[in-house]
Amino acid sequence: MSTRPKPGCRASAHPPPDCNATVTDETKLYRATPAHAEIMAAIHAAAFPAHDAWSQAVFGQQLELPGVFGLLHASGGLILVRVAADEGEILTLGVTPEARRGGVATALLRKSAMIAAGMGATAVFLEVSVANSVALALYTRIGFATVGRRRDYYSDRSDALVLRLDTGEPG
Repeated sequence: MSTRPKPGCRASAHPPPDCNATVTDETKLYRATPAHAEIMAAIHAAAFPAHDAWSQAVFGQQLELPGVFGLLHASGGLILVRVAADEGEILTLGVTPEARRGGVATALLRKSAMIAAGMGATAVFLEVSVANSVALALYTRIGFATVGRRRDYYSDRSDALVLRLDTGEPG
């Protein structure tokens, strides 16, 4: 198990007292319910530009749909996944700026892939902007492979790459 400084503590000249603690790659993840929609919307708003942020209502509605689950990370991250038949789709993944580069996204991705596999998904898909090199590097490191491209997919007219991660589980 690797440990790393708590997110947000490295850059501060006068870190808070709890910055002496460490966060492990297996930090606390918990299942989101519709009651967590407000928290999810706040994390999403911190992670994305205002015009791309999802509302509390959207998260609440999504979490009530069959086959949809969400995870929250105590440091400030979320993932929302839909499983249908033998495929999972990551609907959104967001990490607050202060929690980035602390293993939060990796933990969310790995745990959600395990849950999706347990629900019958043999593969998990997502879209990512061709302009998002940091996310692309993360997804590649975890094992996602490019399987397609959607032209002018995002509001800034950037293309999306469609990525796939095989879960290794039979359907």
